[in-house]
Amino acid sequence: MKIFAVILCLFIIQIAIIVISEFRRPQRALAWICITFCCPPLGLLFYYFLGRDYWQGRKLGKRCVSLLREIRAHVSGRIHIVKNAADTGNPGFENRKELLHILSGLSEMHITSRNTCQVLTNAGDAYKAMLDVMENAQEHIHMEFYIFRDDDIGRQFQEVMIRKARQGVRVRLLCDGLGSHQLSRKFVNTLKNAGAQVHFFLPPLTSLLDRRFNYRNHRKILVVDGLTGFTGGMNVGDDYLGKNPKMGYWRDTHLRLEGDSVYHLQYVFLKDWRLAAGDSMSHPRFFPVHACSGQDAVQIVASGPDRAIDATQEMFFGALCAAKERIWMTSPYFIPDPAICRALKSAVLSGVDVRIIIPAKPDNKLVYNATLSYLEDLQDAGVNFYRYTRGFMHAKVMIIDDVLATVGSANLDMRSFYSNFELTAILFRPEIIAGLAEDFGKDLKHSEFIDPRKFRERAHNVKLIEGLCQLLSPLL
Repeated sequence: MKIFAVILCLFIIQIAIIVISEFRRPQRALAWICITFCCPPLGLLFYYFLGRDYWQGRKLGKRCVSLLREIRAHVSGRIHIVKNAADTGNPGFENRKELLHILSGLSEMHITSRNTCQVLTNAGDAYKAMLDVMENAQEHIHMEFYIFRDDDIGRQFQEVMIRKARQGVRVRLLCDGLGSHQLSRKFVNTLKNAGAQVHFFLPPLTSLLDRRFNYRNHRKILVVDGLTGFTGGMNVGDDYLGKNPKMGYWRDTHLRLEGDSVYHLQYVFLKDWRLAAGDSMSHPRFFPVHACSGQDAVQIVASGPDRAIDATQEMFFGALCAAKERIWMTSPYFIPDPAICRALKSAVLSGVDVRIIIPAKPDNKLVYNATLSYLEDLQDAGVNFYRYTRGFMHAKVMIIDDVLATVGSANLDMRSFYSNFELTAILFRPEIIAGLAEDFGKDLKHSEFIDPRKFRERAHNVKLIEGLCQLLSPLL
């Protein structure tokens, strides 16, 4: 009996440690408690390595505090900051001053008004545009991707990087250690031998020993000569071109940017490069004077566990609460936290047209079951869900009325909100919003409506599996 009493006490201590450590996020605490129940001897060990706060044990002085100050000195007087709603160029935004205040407080990177933005809705066009810009690089090529594959398109990028590096262009490639763990040593060494610099953000073994394995860099950034930038939902791989037989056609959205917003993309890259490589780089040549005369208002919102504000979650929540006519969204992974669920329900009650497109074909069954577990409750409130049937829906797009739209790397899930390093571009020009809405309409034609009555009638064992997956959803 004493042995059982000791085991029980140890188990209670494990639960107490998790509850105390995760008091700010009850859903996450519940997920870890479930893991502890399923694996009593190993639950606390898993939590020790995977549940640690990103900044626990580190001094705040190591947060690249001086980098932003240095960059502001380089671009001082050049950036056209939007200080009032009228400067966004969107007449509908002039009645949304509260939303402007929310967005302005999310990030150290302000809304800028002197930009040109091009929406790229398929990987073929996006990769061609990126490779063309890289071919014309004169000073530097900065690339940052969650996944970079050693396949046909990956080798095309490699060839351009090698050629430009040998011409004297500074080539820097940053990949996530887990997302790009299959990138071969030969591929990397070939780049390095040509003069390119390659680093991995939180490599698996290093991050596991450092207890930061759970935090991944999910951003997608390309900056060439500090003048042209790309960001959005696309990594570098043949799957995005529809060459994966299992997933088929791949639907995604990416952006090409010129103007003031590129300075902010550059800042995010340099900050991540410093964390991964240890190099402190901040030089005027990274922030050249640009000749862009565009009038597109753009805000770059970077979020991650290294910040006190959960900027992605706050951005989604603030935008959803501000909607008056429509909320149209596409997301490959839909695992909202309670605040987002409440915002969606409130929007429906106030008469907002809420439509969300998710994939019909999952790339991860565990995550997909967790996604489905949220649908019934939101359908009862009036949220309309659709399954994209043409292929795999990977675009991360949100359209709020005719006021703003977002394109980025962040999914509508708790991992993007709280654990991943993410980047989202907020767009304000009416023509861009209308174009994204038109793309959404095309996607609807290739989607099937999920009938709430039929969905409610799914088998009890299916609901049970979904419910179990929902318990783990804060960690997915």
